Amino acid sequence: RAKGMAPGERVPFFACGLSCVMHPRNPFCPTMHFNYRYFETDGGVWWFGGGTDITPSYLNEEDMKHFHGTYKEVCDRHDPEFYPKFKAWADKYYTITHRNETRGLGGIFYDDLNDRDPELLFEFAKDAVNHVVPAYGPIIEKHKNDEFTEDQKRWQQLRRGRYTEFNLVYDRGTIFGLKTGGRIESILMSLPETARWEYDHHPEDGSPEAEIMDAFKHPREWV
Repeated sequence: RAKGMAPGERVPFFACGLSCVMHPRNPFCPTMHFNYRYFETDGGVWWFGGGTDITPSYLNEEDMKHFHGTYKEVCDRHDPEFYPKFKAWADKYYTITHRNETRGLGGIFYDDLNDRDPELLFEFAKDAVNHVVPAYGPIIEKHKNDEFTEDQKRWQQLRRGRYTEFNLVYDRGTIFGLKTGGRIESILMSLPETARWEYDHHPEDGSPEAEIMDAFKHPREWV
C-alpha cells in the first residue's frame, strides 16, 4: 500500500465510503451493518473493501436464507466466486477470538480488492449497497411488532455486549480511525446505545438462546 514510499514514511491517502448500522429495539429484529469504501494512496495503490452483515439475537432460518440469498444473487451477477469467498471471509472476520464465537450470522465481507477494472468493482459495490434494503427491510417488517419479554430483551443486551467487544477490540475500521486521528463520534457510531455483561453467562440447554449460540460457534451455510 506504500508503493514508492520510504519505510516509516507517512503515506498520504484518499478514502471515501458509506456506512450504516441499525440497532433495533425489538430483540427479534436483527442488527444490520454495512460499509462500502474505496482507498487510494499517493503511492499509486488503490483498493475496494466492504460488506453487509446481520446480527440477530434469535435464530430464524427463513430470515437468514432471505438475507444471504439476496447477497448471493448480488454476488453472482458480478462473479460466481464472490459469494462463497466473501461469505467465508465474513465468518472469519467477524469472529470474536477471545470468546470463540462470531459477532453475528455473517453476510459478505471483502477488503484489498483490486484484481480487475476498478469500474467493475465500483459497480459491484453499488449493487451491494443498493440491496441492503431488499435484504434487510422485509425482516424488520416481519418482526417489528413481535411481542417480547424482559428476559428476551436482556439476552439482546448481552449480545450487544458481544457486538461492543468486537468493535472495540477487532474491527479494522475502528482501529484505523483511532490510529489516524479521525472524528471519534464517527468512529464509535457503530456501537449500540445500550449493552450488558454478566459474569460467566451461559444460556439454558435447549433454549432459543442456546440454539443461536450454536450458530455463533459453528458458522453455517444458509443458501
